[in-house]
Amino acid sequence: MELSVFQTGLLCLLILLVLVLPLSVHKVEDNLEAFLFVCGAVAVSVTGMWNWPLIKTALEDPIKITLAVLVAGLLFKHFHRALQKGASKTVHAIGLRATVALIVLVLGMTSSVITAIIAALILAEVVPLLPLTRKGRVQLVVYSCFAIGMGAVLTSIGEPLGTIVLSKLKGAPHYADFWFLLEHLGWFVLGGNVLLAALAMRIEEDKGRAAAQADQNNGDEHTVKSIAIRAAKVYLFVMALVLLGDGLKPLAMQTIAHLSENSLYFINVLSAILDNATLAAIEITPDISTRNLTFLLMSLIISGGMLIPGNIPNIICASKLKINSKEWAKIAVPLGAVLMVAYFIVLHAAL
Repeated sequence: MELSVFQTGLLCLLILLVLVLPLSVHKVEDNLEAFLFVCGAVAVSVTGMWNWPLIKTALEDPIKITLAVLVAGLLFKHFHRALQKGASKTVHAIGLRATVALIVLVLGMTSSVITAIIAALILAEVVPLLPLTRKGRVQLVVYSCFAIGMGAVLTSIGEPLGTIVLSKLKGAPHYADFWFLLEHLGWFVLGGNVLLAALAMRIEEDKGRAAAQADQNNGDEHTVKSIAIRAAKVYLFVMALVLLGDGLKPLAMQTIAHLSENSLYFINVLSAILDNATLAAIEITPDISTRNLTFLLMSLIISGGMLIPGNIPNIICASKLKINSKEWAKIAVPLGAVLMVAYFIVLHAAL
């Protein structure tokens, strides 16, 4: 659909508000799910895209993720003591620095098999058990979510992005099979995950209060009420992102669909607030070259780690560990910017 100047202006203003308000207004941060839901509803209203299929999708898409969060929460309620002992033994055996590096690398490289959701749920349970400062925990979560986002794209089961890409490229000339993305992105993803694991090794240990405080907080986090509230927030969050993605899709199609490869690479920073699968559906066509595909996918998955709404693992971990938008952005935005530039240079040199 062709947007009017007025509609385009309103949607651009909406994007600005989504980027700025959670970082600057405390009430918005405390009610981020509701804020994004309102923004999504406004975006759909501005573009006149309300219809039953969209409403059905917005109601159905969050169900699997929400059930996973709910079931995992109830399971961890019974097993978190055993998990705590396992984490303690691992730290004692190989040291904290090796443990956090292993967490980043293993979750990142297995997320394409166990799915990004399960990887994030495991991460959210393990992090509070480690003797880290508050800043250290946020750093570990951010590094790990970047790694999970990278790794999950390598198969069709890791996250929706991989599913959409393989579906669009299953015919000529690519004939993409299950291993297509692993073949073309595997080494770049592995390199990124190794780098993130190395960064995690620099996280400082809190040798005093952090471990004791984590044990105390775990009891509160594993009540049935807190588990149910967390699952409900994830449901609303995902629903909001579905509406926001569909509402902004006409703007994306009108403004970015025909940009050059280099321009798209950096424009994809919008993946920090939009579902990267939505952008992929717009940008990727069956005749895309593998070189351009690699550029686009790496920019999408890196950008998705920069802000909390950018990826499902971010949402799950931020909700469970009560990480606010400022805390996340302070670490993730500079890291994401460095990764974007670094990969831009590496990809140009390697491809």
